[in-house]
Amino acid sequence: MSPPTSVLFVCNLNRVRSPMAAGLMRRLYGEAIDAESCGLQPSAEIDPLVVAVMQEVGVDLGGHRPQSIDNVAPSRFEVVVALSEEAWPSVEAAGAESDVEVVRWPTDDPTMTEGSRDVRLDAYRQTRRTLEAWIIDRFGLPPARE
Repeated sequence: MSPPTSVLFVCNLNRVRSPMAAGLMRRLYGEAIDAESCGLQPSAEIDPLVVAVMQEVGVDLGGHRPQSIDNVAPSRFEVVVALSEEAWPSVEAAGAESDVEVVRWPTDDPTMTEGSRDVRLDAYRQTRRTLEAWIIDRFGLPPARE
C-alpha cells in the first residue's frame, strides 16, 4: 500500500497522542506526507512529557498549539486516524461524509500512568513506540534520506 499525501490524527485533547503521531509522521516521511493533528476538545497546551520524549527522537513539539477537529477539515485529508475510542465517532463520520479513509488505532493514554517521573516517561515512550510501529506498518518504511 503506497503512502498517502496527507494524514490527520485525532484524539481527545490534542496534547499527547495525536501530536506525537503527527510529529513521528513528519520525522519519518518528511514533507512527502502532510501530517496534522487535532482533538475533540483541545487542551490549552501540549503535555510537557510529550515534548521531552519526542525530543529524544529528534522531534520538536515545543511550539505545538492544540487545535479542535471543528477547526480542521477532515475531508481534505486522504487518511484520518482515530487514536482514542472517544474520537472514533467523529472520525467515522468524516469517512461517511467524504471519501477519506478512516482508521481506528486505539492507543493507551500515558497520562493515566502513575508513579515517578521516570515511570511516567517510560509510559510516554511506550506510546511513542506503539505509534511509530503502527505508522510504519500501515504506511511502509520511510524512504532513505541522504
